[in-house]
Amino acid sequence: MQMREPTWEVDQDDDRGAAVITTVGRQLRLRREAAGIRAAEFAVAVGYGEDMIYKIEGGKRVPRPEFLDKADEVLRADGLVSAMKEDLAKVRHPRRERALAKLEAQSVEMQLYDPLAVPGLLQTPEYARGLFLMRRPVYTPDEVDWYTAARVARAAVIGRSPAPELSFVVEECVLRRPLGGRDVLRRQLEHLLQVAELRHVELQMMPLDRVEHVGLSSLEVIKFEDGTAIGRSSAVCGGRPMSDLRSLRLLELRYGILRTQALTPGETGGAIRDLLRST
Repeated sequence: MQMREPTWEVDQDDDRGAAVITTVGRQLRLRREAAGIRAAEFAVAVGYGEDMIYKIEGGKRVPRPEFLDKADEVLRADGLVSAMKEDLAKVRHPRRERALAKLEAQSVEMQLYDPLAVPGLLQTPEYARGLFLMRRPVYTPDEVDWYTAARVARAAVIGRSPAPELSFVVEECVLRRPLGGRDVLRRQLEHLLQVAELRHVELQMMPLDRVEHVGLSSLEVIKFEDGTAIGRSSAVCGGRPMSDLRSLRLLELRYGILRTQALTPGETGGAIRDLLRST
């Protein structure tokens, strides 16, 4: 049975990433040829199509980590091919997601609000995939897998040690909308309850019946150990990152009011459990 085809396209606007992927492909081809294995034989051994092998070796596709592990075994490379996973890990995701993940990895505190969906760091793989499948114009299946993998990889920051202080405000309507199906929603709600139990995470739900609501546009503030911060909101500067004190003060003011208008973390847990029972 063949392994699934590699799912990541090469980002043509990412020169650095494309260079790394090309180098990995070239090294893989050189090792295959040095081992005296034809591309067709290698394809059968690793469970991929011959055409896909040429694309990987030519730097046209980004190989999955498990592909490199299998290739290392077939080529008897003693871990040298598998080691290239470290290089690919830095560039295999979309450039924007990588840049965001880098900021999040350096953070000591984050404040996040999205009026339309569960915040990315809290999304289950199924929920994230459902969002990307709904995008118009549509993503290809490869692109859906590519963006989903990048979104899920970012969530590793939640389990980092030392962990950043994380605050999330989520809309009740978002937690009622069964994007991807009710089973997907149930798993997402269960995941939120699990994450909310972590001591460095505060999750608050904004009820539908709130008469006053300062939100309705996405908002995020990421703070760093040296005292600097970066903020972003779809309602300010077209969603571009901001680091000036005036803009950051405005975003933190809005987020602080959002938190006072939302349910407390304890109330939120009870509300999500009620939603689970009715989903």
